[in-house]
Amino acid sequence: MSALSTPTISEPANPEPERLRAASYWALAIVFAAVYCGSLFSPALLDDADSTHAEAAREMFVSGDYVTLHVNGVRYLEKAPLPYWLVAISYHIFGVNEFASRLPMALSVLLLGGLAVVWGRRAFGERAGIYAGVFVYTAAGVFLFTRILIPDVLLSLLIAASLYFFLTALEPRGRAWRWYAGYACMALGMLTKGLIALAFPGGAAVLYLALTGEWRRWREFRLASGLALFLLIAAPWHILAGLRNTGGQSGHGFFWFYFINEHFLRFLGKRYPRDYNKLPWALYWSLHLVWLFPWSLYLPAAIGTGIDERGRWRRNNFGARTRLLCWLLAGLVLVFFAISTNQEYYTFPAYFPLLMLLADGITRYELTDCATGVRKGWLRISAGVLALVGLAASVTLLTLLWQSRNLPFEPDIGNVLATHNMDTDTLSTSHMLDLSYASFAALRLPAALAAVALLVAPLLSFLLRIRRRHYAATWSLAAGMAVFLVAAHIALGRFGPYLSSKDLAREIAARARPEDRVLIYGDQAFGSSLLFYLQRRVELVEGRTTSMWFGSTFPDAPKIYLTGADLQKDWDGQQRVFLFVPPHLKAKVDGLLPSKFTVAQVSGKYVYSNRP
Repeated sequence: MSALSTPTISEPANPEPERLRAASYWALAIVFAAVYCGSLFSPALLDDADSTHAEAAREMFVSGDYVTLHVNGVRYLEKAPLPYWLVAISYHIFGVNEFASRLPMALSVLLLGGLAVVWGRRAFGERAGIYAGVFVYTAAGVFLFTRILIPDVLLSLLIAASLYFFLTALEPRGRAWRWYAGYACMALGMLTKGLIALAFPGGAAVLYLALTGEWRRWREFRLASGLALFLLIAAPWHILAGLRNTGGQSGHGFFWFYFINEHFLRFLGKRYPRDYNKLPWALYWSLHLVWLFPWSLYLPAAIGTGIDERGRWRRNNFGARTRLLCWLLAGLVLVFFAISTNQEYYTFPAYFPLLMLLADGITRYELTDCATGVRKGWLRISAGVLALVGLAASVTLLTLLWQSRNLPFEPDIGNVLATHNMDTDTLSTSHMLDLSYASFAALRLPAALAAVALLVAPLLSFLLRIRRRHYAATWSLAAGMAVFLVAAHIALGRFGPYLSSKDLAREIAARARPEDRVLIYGDQAFGSSLLFYLQRRVELVEGRTTSMWFGSTFPDAPKIYLTGADLQKDWDGQQRVFLFVPPHLKAKVDGLLPSKFTVAQVSGKYVYSNRP
């Protein structure tokens, strides 16, 4: 065991991290760099949330208004400001580009993994800390839900950090500053995603204090001064936003929209306008096996460790108390969103505690197996199941590649994808439904890389488990997962023209003059990357919907909303008009505008003009 480890109970010897300590941390850095650094530069910002949020930060950067968010010149009041502040600062340093847009969230992933190492090492020993860090960097859901500019990874970091400071402050020699650091993290979390940043760590802490009896120490919690610090950080923006944004729909201003509509009515499924679905119960729970893949298949080890070590938290054992707090936080988040309306990534704050528990469980089973030969069955079973899953996935990919070997390579993958109803399907991963047989001809390289990674890494890990070379087994699986995620990033780049409108923005920019008009038909989300790349106001035809609705009800909202009749009238006018048309609305627009000129077409998306 490394001298820096902090074993919490009697554990078998752990010689590998001592001998390979430096190599392990270098490997951890390489995994992060391979998976997350390369993806800072590509692909183009995606339509919908990704480019909408980047545009909000860009308009903040340009206008200097750091209180009221704007998108397309319209007040965008549903989001807390901290992620946009960070991206705007990044724009000041690096300019307005994809790299600067993605950097703050990539750094959040880096810090989340770093926190996992520090907390895991302190609670469960150095091997568990290293595992916790590499699990964060290679979990499928962490990668998938940081491909778009959403604040959930930053929120997860702040929630986890607040609870780490809370737990360490309760230690016998806990420092007072840790209480204040915890309150500050919750306040920053509230500036990241609203009240859930207070509800989740606060709820987990209350449950923890009730179970352990530590609530009797409430005088030590710095409640008055901690609350004052919390308000000092969190309150000013909320107050200013409320004062500057009054007089919206029916006299409702920021406070009603942000707290009532976006928090309570969203939880109840009554938010207006309704643009969120709720996953079916079975799918909601089972998908977490995918989001935490491949480590989720070692869940029996985490559960077994939790059962074996139950009750140890009563002995003021930091590892056991960490384990209890992680179960409470994960359970609270998962149950909360099982009741509420949800998107797949809403449960992101549960990933960190679950990955910590998985790192703890795998480590204990590995060390005990090496020392006594006990419990090796669970590790073998999990590794065997992973090998079978990897084999099945690899065979599927190789079969699709073989069957598509004679099909021509299609540079624009959108031309060979299936389509589904985008009006009713609002889930963030719904584009997975677009994959078609012919699309694999455009995905040969990433599909081949993924097939090899899924075949070799789980099988090698299983063979190493059988030989009780557990440290190598875990790292071989992590390395294979890193290769798989690199392949996923390459595949995402191939989907770039389909998921982003950057290419169409380039075509418009090459032709449009300052006095020309640019329009989107339908919801702005269908072509929101036009705003970011054109850096000009875009008018919306029949687009006073979803995130563009509430801001449009303010008297000073820009006059960018048109009806179909307005479009027909302006189309016959003297001013040149460029009209972006998403694929599912093309037939409707063709019927509305029989006379038009096609400027560009990419992945079924068209740009029309009323002038040649």
